[in-house]
Amino acid sequence: MSKDQYTKEDELKDTIDNIEVEGNQEEGVDNQEAVKKEEPTTEELIEIEKNKYLRLFAEFENYKKRTSKERIELFKTANQEVMTVLLPVLDDFERALTHIEDDKEAEELRKGVLLIYQKLIKTLEQKGLTVLEVKPGDVFDAEVHQAITQIPAPSDDLKGKIIDCVEKGYKLGDKIIRHPKVVVGQA
Repeated sequence: MSKDQYTKEDELKDTIDNIEVEGNQEEGVDNQEAVKKEEPTTEELIEIEKNKYLRLFAEFENYKKRTSKERIELFKTANQEVMTVLLPVLDDFERALTHIEDDKEAEELRKGVLLIYQKLIKTLEQKGLTVLEVKPGDVFDAEVHQAITQIPAPSDDLKGKIIDCVEKGYKLGDKIIRHPKVVVGQA
């Protein structure tokens, strides 16, 4: 009996060993397939690199567009500080012209001041400065106008509208660099 048991045990061990060896061999095949599946093919690698290249190229194109747009915007408003400093000079010229017109004896002086004023206006307009036109009776817009005071409206149709413009407003390109100062009729 011991001899039979021994042989049966040996056979059992041999079959177990054979199953383990076959399983290991099959796992080895599966591991090789898994390794092959984990490694991308050359076509997949090419596609991945192509996508990286296209994204990088698109980002660079967007960068170029953004910087050129910023540069154009900078050139448009580069004169803003100089224009803002010169606006009080324009106001002084306008005041001088109104006072000189009252004096009949200073005709030659008025012509000289007017000539200089027109030349300065023309030069600033060439650089992109424009006057914001404001007339009495225009609708008050808080985005464009700066209300310095409100007075009772002289008539019902002027309620909430501009009654007088105290100081002109100016734009440089599309940007308002000084809002017109206005008097508004109370509603």
